[in-house]
Amino acid sequence: MQKVDLFSLNDRVAVVIGGGGVLAGAMSTGFARAGAAVVVADYNGEAAEARARSIREEGGRAIGVTCDATKRADLEKTLAVTLENFGRVDILVNAAGINSPTPFFEITEEEWYRILDVNLKSVFLACQVFGKAMIEAGRGGSIINISSVSAGPPLSRVFTYSITKAGVNQITQFLAREWAPHKVRVNAIQPGFFPAEQNRRVLTPDRVEKIMSHTPMGRFGEPEELIGAAIYLASERASSFVTGSILRVDGGFLAMTI
Repeated sequence: MQKVDLFSLNDRVAVVIGGGGVLAGAMSTGFARAGAAVVVADYNGEAAEARARSIREEGGRAIGVTCDATKRADLEKTLAVTLENFGRVDILVNAAGINSPTPFFEITEEEWYRILDVNLKSVFLACQVFGKAMIEAGRGGSIINISSVSAGPPLSRVFTYSITKAGVNQITQFLAREWAPHKVRVNAIQPGFFPAEQNRRVLTPDRVEKIMSHTPMGRFGEPEELIGAAIYLASERASSFVTGSILRVDGGFLAMTI
């Protein structure tokens, strides 16, 4: 009997936007260990290169790219660098993100637009740039957007962030429908609470207690626990009939309000 590895990413090329961060960085390493060449793109170029270097030290293929995901020119440059180095793009992860605990009446227009730009506009632009490249190449592909459990229930203290993540879900499902004939699958991972820089400021002791009371597994997620979901959605063998899905990785998070 011939064995088939449903989760192999050999000969595939993944671009991870926000890959210099904790969660997307873990996904970058996971893709490389599954056989993909990885372009780690991040606003913080040093962090991107550090993650790429760690992948190369393990024997994987990776390059780091400085990329402001809110700027189309930077995304187009990242695509060009990807094609120059690896000749194709098969997987895109949109993981750029920022957060803020500012109370509603204290949110400035500057903060509102900054969070919308980083969390939502970046997804819109990257899907235009990389989605077009995937469709024109004719091989299909996988786009994975990073959502959040706060996209649904009205969690306190993350007003603008929650709105952007609800928008990410809408982008995901709209493009899944539109691009299905081109074999470009568009899905999202909806993490629960993970230790990442963007949420440390909002995780006060009382808030941690409330989160844990609504998380059946009774703990935060570890970055490596997102790798399996990411590889599953990236692999056309494992998830060939999956598009428009919002995959929860949240320890059973049950809250409607926190």
